[in-house]
Amino acid sequence: MTEEQVILVNRNDQQIGTMPKLEAHEKAILHRAFSVFVLNDNNEIMLQQRAHHKYHSPLLWTNTCCSHQRVGESNIEAGARRLEEEMGFKTELKELFHFIYKAPFDNGLTEHELDHVMIGHYNEEPEINTDEVESWKWMAIDAVKLDIQSNPDIYTIWFKIIFDEFYHFLEEHKI
Repeated sequence: MTEEQVILVNRNDQQIGTMPKLEAHEKAILHRAFSVFVLNDNNEIMLQQRAHHKYHSPLLWTNTCCSHQRVGESNIEAGARRLEEEMGFKTELKELFHFIYKAPFDNGLTEHELDHVMIGHYNEEPEINTDEVESWKWMAIDAVKLDIQSNPDIYTIWFKIIFDEFYHFLEEHKI
């Protein structure tokens, strides 16, 4: 099996090439990514806990799912694909915004992503893929904000950055 490729982009999200995912994270090269936040009717976010055997950030809590687009795949198609692969369900997704962030890990890798943030709605229990996800839970948006402040070490580094952007977007747009 060939290693997953990420799409290298410039600051305007124009594709400038591809690179193996691990190499892009080793070299901190800007690449396209996405983050999905699924909310229920109680305005709670479905969080996932990363599987214990992940090569970075194992057992840390994060948003519903996130990953990288494939060449020729739209942001929404990529988000829907990964949501079904990791969490075992389909729902309509809407892209909210995108932004660039850079976050180093303890293991020498760095996320440097132009991240497309999407939202979806769902009220059922997921059927998690245990190769990807250890556990899941619903959590109120304000409770997540407070818990990140109280317990920052139980969340992925990128989730703390992306959640802050997501929270402010919701505030500004009254979503």
